[in-house]
Amino acid sequence: MQNHEIATLGGGCFWCLEAVYDEMQGVLSVESGYMGGHVKNPGYREVCTGTTGHAEVAQLKFDPAVLSYRDILEVFFAIHDPTTPDRQGNDVGPQYRSVIFYHSDAQRVTAEEVIREVTAARVFRDPVVTTVEPAAAFYRAEDYHQEYFRNHPNQPYCVYVVSPKVHKFREKFAARRKLE
Repeated sequence: MQNHEIATLGGGCFWCLEAVYDEMQGVLSVESGYMGGHVKNPGYREVCTGTTGHAEVAQLKFDPAVLSYRDILEVFFAIHDPTTPDRQGNDVGPQYRSVIFYHSDAQRVTAEEVIREVTAARVFRDPVVTTVEPAAAFYRAEDYHQEYFRNHPNQPYCVYVVSPKVHKFREKFAARRKLE
């Protein structure tokens, strides 16, 4: 069995995170889903009400021999706005919050360090509101959400919201892209 770790991140719509991390070296797989709520087996329509407490997340399986957790978080902070509580652009509600769900104490420590560093470097004009929370049950999103950008690149949301984030990753982190 291949050595891997899990990272779970919420930074707005899960389609954006999934599309970016699908292209990153060392990422073995990405699934869109929900975490952090109080309802078992939530569905998309339920999560969209904002009442379940879940965040839309991307759960990554990655090879720590190729990619560090810190590398994953550096990309995370570059591709979404961690300064807007319960919102990313026009997507508003607690399901779009900026959150890092840690799977080990080492991940928690790294996440807190990266947030302190980003804050000290004043990368963002406004304060970082990203929360760091223990991982909870992960609920895989419906099949039609998986690989959404890859399957629907011309859908308007993908063109205007997802694609710019993918292009930003490709430009800023070109050396970390998977070879095609």
